[in-house]
Order: sequence, then C-alpha cells, then structure tokens
Amino acid sequence: MTLDLTPDELLTTTRSVRKRLDLERPVERPVVQACIEIALQAPTGGNGQGWHWVVVTDRERRAAIAEVYGANFDPYISASAATPYPEGDPRAERSRFVTESAAYLRQHLHEVPVLVIPCQWGRLPADADTAIQAGWWGSILPAAWSFMLALRARGLGSAWTTLHLPGDGERQVAELLGIPYERCTQAGLFPVAYTKGTDFKPATRIPAGELIHWDRW
Repeated sequence: MTLDLTPDELLTTTRSVRKRLDLERPVERPVVQACIEIALQAPTGGNGQGWHWVVVTDRERRAAIAEVYGANFDPYISASAATPYPEGDPRAERSRFVTESAAYLRQHLHEVPVLVIPCQWGRLPADADTAIQAGWWGSILPAAWSFMLALRARGLGSAWTTLHLPGDGERQVAELLGIPYERCTQAGLFPVAYTKGTDFKPATRIPAGELIHWDRW
C-alpha cells in the first residue's frame, strides 16, 4: 500500500529521517525489494546498469557496520560544528537540529532494522576528471534517490549517509559483507525503517531566485 501523495508532495516531503525511524517495527523483505525494483528504473550512463544492492538485516553485521560508522562520525561532527553558516542563512536555523538528529542516528544505527548499501560496479581512478566522475556517479545516485522516494511512498524513511566510507571504513565493511572491494564501490549507507507518522513537510531552503542563473552566471 502506498501513501496518497501527489508527485510534487512526494518530491518535496522526502526527508532525511533519523529520529522518526521506528526501531521496533520490522521491515518486510518484499517491501525493500519492491523499492529497489523501482530504483532500477533510474537512468544510468550508457544503460550500463552497473549497480548492486546489499541489504543487511543480520543483527551482528548491522552492529559491526554501526561501529565503523561511529568511528568516522565522531571526528566529522566535531569538525563540522566549528564551521557554522552565516547569520540569516536558512541552513543556520536548522543546524543544531540536524546535528542532534545525526547524533541520534549515530547512537541508534545498530538498532535500525535494515541497512541498505547501494554499490556501483568498478572503481573510479584517483585522477578521474570531472566528466568521468559526473558520468560515473550519475549512474548510481539517481537510483539511490529513487529508492528513497519509493520508501517514502510506502511509509518508510531513510537518510543518505556516507560516513562508513572514509579511511579504511569502506574496505572494512566490504570485508564484513563480502563486497569485492577492488571491483565494486559503495555509494552510501541507507538506514531503512518505517517512520513514526507520515506527516512530513517541505523544508526551508535557500530561495530559488538566489540560486538560478539565466543564460549566464
């Protein structure tokens, strides 16, 4: 069953959900699979479809991933707290809440019933230019976003996280889950659960008029 949302409502109310993830309610495997099947309709460069999805429900593996995540999260959040947005910036108004929400997820990540890791076949060379990077990431990120939209439409939520990847984190998680590290790149980590309520609203953003450049910058 899906929520009664218009396309615009779906697009403008799909939030990063952390505190409102229901850690007690199980997530059915067919629901996750249905969301991934929808994600597979996203475009990829040259129709390569070089994606793989690792769905982790095992308690011990989730706990091990959470440990890797936490080891990278703690120094990251300390550094980001020292770079506030300027006064009047709409991001500054929400900064404290986002930090608190992120800290909550860090403390409870191991309790989230499902962790999903989208992967892209291959690895970018260290000297890849902008065009190569844009095409390569553009072949997995649309599918990952479609996955989040599909979750939202079914009353589930997630947050796009990447903090298990820095340093040796990606390799550690690859070894834990049997992902062929040298041939496959992890693009993120999505904690998946039903949400506590479904009444999400559009967020405050920088006005579009400040960001759009017609014909030239």
